[in-house]
Amino acid sequence: MKRLDGKISIITGAAQGIGLATALKFAREGATVIVCDVKQAAVDEAVSQCQATGATAAGFVMDVTQREMVDAVVAQVKERFGRIDVLVNNAGITQDARLQKMTLEQFDKVIDVNLRGVFHCAQAVADTLVAQGSGVILNASSVVGIYGNFGQTNYAATKFGVIGFTKTWSRELGPKGVRVNAVAPGFIQTPILSTIPEKVIQEMEHRVPLRRLGQPEEIANVYAFLASDEASYINGAVIEVSGGMSV
Repeated sequence: MKRLDGKISIITGAAQGIGLATALKFAREGATVIVCDVKQAAVDEAVSQCQATGATAAGFVMDVTQREMVDAVVAQVKERFGRIDVLVNNAGITQDARLQKMTLEQFDKVIDVNLRGVFHCAQAVADTLVAQGSGVILNASSVVGIYGNFGQTNYAATKFGVIGFTKTWSRELGPKGVRVNAVAPGFIQTPILSTIPEKVIQEMEHRVPLRRLGQPEEIANVYAFLASDEASYINGAVIEVSGGMSV
């Protein structure tokens, strides 16, 4: 039996990077994977990759900042599959600038996706999970959400906020059989890093005791564990996956 056999799993931002790696990991572990992202072509490609593993997969174009879209996707998933077992709140963006240079637009955009979007998705599935008496919500925080980072006022605020969500929801939903946890990745080799100069990448690697960036699959593995029954007593946790960069 596979680790996530039969678990109906919604993953946001699932068309690239950590989200895609998580979708594929869940598919290989037997989950039914619901791919959500903002571009149709990317969603279709991710769904076909999941299906190529032999898994059941479906895709939806969904902007997490648009509550009507989120509610509509959750309703369709519930109608088609009868239940929801896992939500991975992975969707996120960056709009970096120092405090004195950051525009209100940059600030608001990151808050809207990374914080309000997580709230929308969690609230949209919460009644279903509570009614079932079981389920898992997994939130994407970051080491930046624990230690802060130069030039990331908005991003750090959202990732700190997601930890606050996680701690609060684990208290509220835990008694109903629903577990809520967060993962705090360090420097991970994803498309977000494609614009960063090689010299800066090397500096990042040097800050990590393992002397390398993490791979998306290494985050996906943790999500898969937390989503599984093997993690049945883990609730309200924030698990740092950073190669030890904070040591």
